[in-house]
Amino acid sequence: MVVGNFAQEKDTLVIGSGPGGYVAAIRAAQMGRKVTIIEGTFIGGVCLNVGCIPSKALINAGHRYEEAQHGEMFGVKTENVILDFATTQLWKDTKVVGVLTKGVEMLLKKNKVEIIRGWAEFVDNKTVRVIDGDESQLLSFENMIVATGSRPIEIPGFKFENRVVDSTGALNLPEVPKHLVVIGGGYIGCELAGAYANLGAKVTILEGMDKILPNFDDDMVKLVTNNFAKKNVDIVTSAMAKGSEQTADGVKVSYEVGGKIETIEADYVLVSVGRRPNTDTVGLNNTDVKLNSRNQIIVNKQGMTNVEGIYAIGDIVPGLTLAHKASYEAKIAAEAIGGQKVEINYQAIPAVCFTDPELATAGMLAHEAKEAGYEIKSTTFPFAGNGRALSLGKTEGFVRLITEKSSDVILGAQVAGVGASDLIGELTLAIESGMSTEDIALTIHAHPSLGEIIMDASEAGLGMPIHM
Repeated sequence: MVVGNFAQEKDTLVIGSGPGGYVAAIRAAQMGRKVTIIEGTFIGGVCLNVGCIPSKALINAGHRYEEAQHGEMFGVKTENVILDFATTQLWKDTKVVGVLTKGVEMLLKKNKVEIIRGWAEFVDNKTVRVIDGDESQLLSFENMIVATGSRPIEIPGFKFENRVVDSTGALNLPEVPKHLVVIGGGYIGCELAGAYANLGAKVTILEGMDKILPNFDDDMVKLVTNNFAKKNVDIVTSAMAKGSEQTADGVKVSYEVGGKIETIEADYVLVSVGRRPNTDTVGLNNTDVKLNSRNQIIVNKQGMTNVEGIYAIGDIVPGLTLAHKASYEAKIAAEAIGGQKVEINYQAIPAVCFTDPELATAGMLAHEAKEAGYEIKSTTFPFAGNGRALSLGKTEGFVRLITEKSSDVILGAQVAGVGASDLIGELTLAIESGMSTEDIALTIHAHPSLGEIIMDASEAGLGMPIHM
């Protein structure tokens, strides 16, 4: 049935409640707007429910299981370590995902954000229809923020069903596979490959390019491939997946490498070859909003489309598909709606891959800085020279600083090693603030801590290293 024949007037509408949508809604409410958020599935979006958060929970569980079996170096000897994977999944779903999603819903209500359940579709530049089962309603708006995210790409011969899964399915397997095939060696593929390897699975990664994790420098990736080799993970590069055949208790995968067709049998196959923007699900064809050749929404530096009052953020606009990028853009768009003079600046957006070891980067890579016309200096300091890393038994990796040669201003930074996801925060702030290596070297860092590696790298960059 249709609820009402006329559109209800709303101030600011947000479509989608992921890390872009819910942040936009809260910030817009803080700016004094009356906000309504529309969500068709679950509060928190992909990230909180079937993406960033549950994957990190599974990765942590894998670390705990792996460490429980291999504590001899610390004098900790255990026998008959048992993994109860059903309990692992229950913990992930209830104590991690459930707690966070309920928390986000509470924050929305605390900020007086109205929540409407249903699927939104544009009728025109100023109206959307929200459908929830047999019911629908029309809503008009003064401002709109579209934050509909993205979905996994399905490739020919690998329909998502039963034992062929996307990242959502991989996070919710009922058992640890004896053998898992991962198609795609990017962020998601390598993170979940590592998680299941630590949980006891044999893993094979099929990657179409000549190396996995193409967005990271070769010496960083080498640390991950070496770790994979120790954990029964096979990596086949320049391999093109051709098709799959499901059996009663597994799946056969065929792929081409070196001009030959090979087959491999596994319990499950995870297809992780990228994501496509959800711009085809909200009726944008009924508006004047312009898309680029990749079906992403074109926006200006405040996140506004070519249509006055319609903004877009996150995976549906150009740039990296990162949750924290979406949250950043959300604040800019909401503050622009609130009348603030703000604009997007991606100078120091960090990217992290939760592999073993963790990889993180912010700012420019060395070749990017050179291409931008800078004369650079690259300085690396190893985790092996840090007391805290030694006490953790995690000495593999390094911190690298890319600096402008004459001024020592930090242009970019990479971290490969334990805690890289946390360490990159200081370096991101340094790049964002235009700091130099001297600024960091003069900052007192706690001892013993992993953060000292950043200080040591800075001192090395100044030609005055203490611990190297």
